[in-house]
Amino acid sequence: MVSAGELSCIINFMNIFKKIHFYTALLAAKTVNRGLHLMKHAGTSLPGVVALKIQKDFISFANEYCQKKIITITGTNGKTTTAGILAHILKTAQNNVLHNEKGANMLSGIASSLAVNYKPFSKFDYAVLESDEAYLTKLYDFLRSDYLLVTNLFRDQLDRYGELDTTAKKIQEAISKNPGLTVFLNADDPMLAGLAPENERIYYGFDDISYKNKTEDSQSPMEAVVCKCKTALSYVKRFYAHIGKYFCKNCQNTHPEPNYKGKATIYTGHSEISVEHGAEKYDFTTNLVGLYNAYNVLAAVSAALELNIRPEIIQKALQTYKSVFGRSERRTLNGRNLLIQLIKNPTGASEVLRTVNADESAKLLIIINDKYADGRDVSWLWDADFEILQNYPNEIVLSGIRAYDMATRLKYAGFPPEKMTIKPDIKTALNYSAENIAQGAQLLIMPTYTALLELQHIFGGSDK
Repeated sequence: MVSAGELSCIINFMNIFKKIHFYTALLAAKTVNRGLHLMKHAGTSLPGVVALKIQKDFISFANEYCQKKIITITGTNGKTTTAGILAHILKTAQNNVLHNEKGANMLSGIASSLAVNYKPFSKFDYAVLESDEAYLTKLYDFLRSDYLLVTNLFRDQLDRYGELDTTAKKIQEAISKNPGLTVFLNADDPMLAGLAPENERIYYGFDDISYKNKTEDSQSPMEAVVCKCKTALSYVKRFYAHIGKYFCKNCQNTHPEPNYKGKATIYTGHSEISVEHGAEKYDFTTNLVGLYNAYNVLAAVSAALELNIRPEIIQKALQTYKSVFGRSERRTLNGRNLLIQLIKNPTGASEVLRTVNADESAKLLIIINDKYADGRDVSWLWDADFEILQNYPNEIVLSGIRAYDMATRLKYAGFPPEKMTIKPDIKTALNYSAENIAQGAQLLIMPTYTALLELQHIFGGSDK
């Protein structure tokens, strides 16, 4: 029979062995990452693949090395930007933060972030980890998260995710693995209303939104959202798609009152956002454009306030935040200003198009690919509101694998074919677009995901 002392020695030995195994995996992953940098292939998830191959539960060490809170973020649109803003706020508040800042949100990408950014024998204060909706339940097999923030649910790559109910069930399955989880939910999205009934829920949402630039009412496709009693929902205010202040005429089910209630004024190049929490009111300004980014900011700010970060620190962070590549990111190329905004589904594309149409002096480059990470099915182009461009005064350049499909879509949207230029090669299209606008003018680029990665490779390590 094993004595208590012997059992303690065995447990200690096993823990030491596990840590040795972890550091072996860490060293291997860092070596791979260094090699990728030397070959100028940085940004891949290969270090994480190697770490997970050596130690399957490599990610679980984030639990041990996080001193304060682990925040996970998921949802269809905005999770990369929301996670980036929140991580930057926490860093501005002088915290050491683990964050998968490149947007690699599957297990290998999260493992890569831990492997590349973790310094041996040290601790970090917070982890802010973006997770793909379908991979969240797998992540929670290894991670004990304190908070989960869910941005929204829209149709996105139906060939990968299925319908919205399926995605919501996957997120709920993950939540059930973390019974002590506090869940931040977008109060304006009725698709999230049924999530986490057994958990503490904190809601954020907008009370009112106004525009100070040329804009049309949102034509984002509205999901077929019904109440739990199977009655179609009605709206007091609908901000875009199915997002807004909703209620049910049949059973009196209604939009939850936000714990963090926002008001936004959307300008062409920035937004002003006020946030009410109890008796307190805070005012913030962000240079991120569009209503969709106002939601991202509100989500991140609400989480930061809940974590007791001071409002002046939050505003400082918003002023110094640099967008993740392609998410409302500003760059320059040969003296021309670039604004790169990822599009990947009908609602996201429609909201980006609203910001494009507000800037009539800009030139537009749309790049559509249909690789696996984009979603093979590009029929979503027909659901996005490209009709908003029918009177767009400037040339539109089209590129990518499905450039001709995009041209067909614009033709049926009423945009004149003679004002389209098709250049399937992305580098050629980028150079052509930049060369044919005036100095100081802006080039708006709307790429799908793999097109964005190709743009990133073209730009290389150049400064923004």
